[in-house]
Amino acid sequence: MRTGHGYDAHRFADTLLPGKPLVLGGVTIPHERSLLAHSDGDAVVHALCDALLGAIGRGDIGRHFPDTDAAFSNIDSMKLLTQVCAFLHEENWKIGNVDITILAQAPKMAPHIPAMCQRLAQGMGILPEQVNVKASTTEGMGFVGRREGIETYAVVLIYRDDDTA
Repeated sequence: MRTGHGYDAHRFADTLLPGKPLVLGGVTIPHERSLLAHSDGDAVVHALCDALLGAIGRGDIGRHFPDTDAAFSNIDSMKLLTQVCAFLHEENWKIGNVDITILAQAPKMAPHIPAMCQRLAQGMGILPEQVNVKASTTEGMGFVGRREGIETYAVVLIYRDDDTA
C-alpha cells in the first residue's frame, strides 16, 4: 500500500469569464466568478491528480501537464485525471480510497458534494463509496476567507493485489 497527498489553490477572477464556469470535482457550480487557471481550474481534480501521482512516485501534475503547453489550455481536468489513472493501471496500482477537503468561503459546496463524488468515482473507475469529499470555510481568515480563491487537499490510498509493491 501507498498513500499520496495533493494540494491545489486557484485565485478567483473578478467576474465569471466567458466560457469558463466554476468547475470543482468535475461538476459545474453556479457562481458569479471563475477560477483563474491555464486549464478549467478544477482545483479538486488537480489536488487529486497530485495525490495519485505522488503515491506512485511520478512527480506532480505540472510535470505531466505543464501550463506552458497550449494543448492543456482550458482542458477539462477530468481528462487529466483519466490519464493519471492510466499511469496507475500501467503499474498495477488500484485505488483504495480518496479523501478530499475543499476550503471555500463561497459558494456553498454541500449541495454539490454527492455529484462530485459520483463524477470523480466515474473518472477513476471506482465506486462512489471510495470517494469522500468534504468542505469547510476558513471563518473569514486568509485568502480563502477573503473570497480571493479556493484551496483543496487530497489524500489517497493505493494498493496492489500482488507482491510487486
